[in-house]
Amino acid sequence: MTDVQNLGHQAHIQRAESRGLPGEMPRPVKVTMLGAGSMFTPELVKDLFLIPGNVGGTVALVDIDEARLTTMTKLVELLAEEFEVADRWTVEANADRLAVLPGTDYLVNCIEVSGVDCVGFDSDIPASYGVDQCIGDTIGPGGVFKGLRTIPVWLEVLADVERLCPRALVLNYTNPMSMMCLAAARTSNVVVLGLCHSVQATSRVLAARAGIKWSQLTWECAGINHLSWFTRLEHDGMDLYPQLMERARRDLAGDPSDDWDAGDLVRKDMMLHFGAFITESSGHLSEYLPYYRTKAETQARYCGAEYDGESFFYATNWPQWRVNADAQRDRMLGGEETPNAKRSWEYATWIIEAREKNVPYSINANVPNRGGLIDNLAHDGIVEVATMIDRTGARATRYGRLPTQMAAVCASNMPTYDLAAQAAIERSKEAAILAVTLDPLTAAVSSPAEIRSMVLELFDAEAEYLPGYS
Repeated sequence: MTDVQNLGHQAHIQRAESRGLPGEMPRPVKVTMLGAGSMFTPELVKDLFLIPGNVGGTVALVDIDEARLTTMTKLVELLAEEFEVADRWTVEANADRLAVLPGTDYLVNCIEVSGVDCVGFDSDIPASYGVDQCIGDTIGPGGVFKGLRTIPVWLEVLADVERLCPRALVLNYTNPMSMMCLAAARTSNVVVLGLCHSVQATSRVLAARAGIKWSQLTWECAGINHLSWFTRLEHDGMDLYPQLMERARRDLAGDPSDDWDAGDLVRKDMMLHFGAFITESSGHLSEYLPYYRTKAETQARYCGAEYDGESFFYATNWPQWRVNADAQRDRMLGGEETPNAKRSWEYATWIIEAREKNVPYSINANVPNRGGLIDNLAHDGIVEVATMIDRTGARATRYGRLPTQMAAVCASNMPTYDLAAQAAIERSKEAAILAVTLDPLTAAVSSPAEIRSMVLELFDAEAEYLPGYS
């Protein structure tokens, strides 16, 4: 990515977050939220209502859980009243996506196939084979099996989009991101952008650690989802890495510069040894690598509590998070809690605004690496690069070559994504076994025979949600 494009990326984000993009949206739009019971829906719908100059349209909510769909419908109607746009926005709700897809301009995908029913299996069965996961929804045995459950439903959705609203732009928030986007690219003509918030969040973390305002940060970031690298990080033309690396050395030596910044040791250690900071939190990042979760003493040194690397963190907490989210929605509907009135940094509505107003705006999106957007990563894989949005759609920016060591870390994960996507497309247990066998963390602690046994055990445990695999 060139300097001019990078500075433009910063300028567009700064301007947008302060007051939105200039101009009025010229037409009403229809935004369909698939998996409307998701935690993303209230935030994204609020962001939609807060777009300056919007002329309204339709929010269509789809969820097969009718109780959650009913609650979310009431909440979206409440948000429309709260932000004084009820006269401009119509709210539709239906458990059947076929009823609302026609006319959709933007489909936001947040589906969660199997809900919380399989998170225990995804975590506990691999653990019995020595594979210790913190999150386990994007890579490793947990990520692969989430993909195997989710992708077949996802491909049915995309086939319906091609038939009923082929011009819709699909914005995917569901993990495993790279597998989802890769399966879509291999089977569908629908335009899909994979959206994460790790670039936005991490750039703010780095600005805070450098002691500068986020608006003063200049950066470039490229790689794959959850393994994107801030290859350039500057303030007023000065490289910030020497300062950040010195702080990281002190933190890793047990002498933190600031108490609030004492953790995140996996990312700090990777920065020191590989030369740049990575987008995903230390706990999640530790699952993508063979270095930090294979020996008890190493894990104890680098991995902390909760998102900092706690074992079984997602499996232990996800069911309660859903309960908490439902309780918060009830409090909002009961008037006990007021909706947050600040527009978030989630990309979805900035994409809608930029496209509808025809104002160029840059995001970091997960897209096919066609033509070698990142030269030294697989050209048939998915990469996360700067992507420009305007009336013509989305145009990914060619990054060039990642430093070899950074590309190698990304490349170590991509065969797992490749085989897992193919396993889901073909309903192949053998491809799924190979996908987990090539996972860096799993391969570091288990033999191929043990991995095969583990995968078959997971298939047996989750059979209800894995129809058709052979």
